Amino acid sequence: MIYVGFLDMPVKDSLALSFLAFAVSGVIAALSYLKSKNMDLRLALYLSIGSIPGAFLGVQINVLISDTLAKLFLYLFVLVAGLSLFKQNKERIDIDSRSMKILNSNAVLMIIGLLTASISSLTGAGGPILLVPLLASLGINIRIAVGVSLLNSVIIAIPAIFGYFAYATMDNIWTLIASSLIGITAGILTGAYYATKVPTQYLRLFIGIITIITAVYMLISLFIT
Repeated sequence: MIYVGFLDMPVKDSLALSFLAFAVSGVIAALSYLKSKNMDLRLALYLSIGSIPGAFLGVQINVLISDTLAKLFLYLFVLVAGLSLFKQNKERIDIDSRSMKILNSNAVLMIIGLLTASISSLTGAGGPILLVPLLASLGINIRIAVGVSLLNSVIIAIPAIFGYFAYATMDNIWTLIASSLIGITAGILTGAYYATKVPTQYLRLFIGIITIITAVYMLISLFIT
């Protein structure tokens, strides 16, 4: 959203840079979460199997729609994901029972991976934006949800990078890539370090608030301009 909303870059160029950022940050951060034992490799594996075709599908849908519509999908998607972090589970036992069935089914996990990757690749929101609140709502520890989502974001990003860079139009794209990678690497290392030290309830609250504020601001900007 920074590339599109704040820097006013073309959508396809923005998405190409965004998914490159997701790939780099995903690798670095996932290794950090794996080292701190905040990773479920089985969960990440089956989600990622479904995410590969989903990422290709999202790119193909995106190139068929207008830039404005793509932005609208992105901002609405991020807003819903942020709001879902504040959803309260009133019937915890029933939800836990259903969640266990979902999490224990490899086929269901692959379908979830397919759907979330399609939406993420289409909107450029990145896997963690959707998967973190989704996995958290299924009872997965918020830190493990972040770790799994970061690893999955790498799988989504690889096909998306090739797809969107084929449509990139900016002449200075390689300069932007180099600048982005430097900032991304520093940011993700800092974030991964502090994420393991912040209580999970505050981490969940922080992610939700930042996500909602950003999405609302960009939606307002989209319609005002």
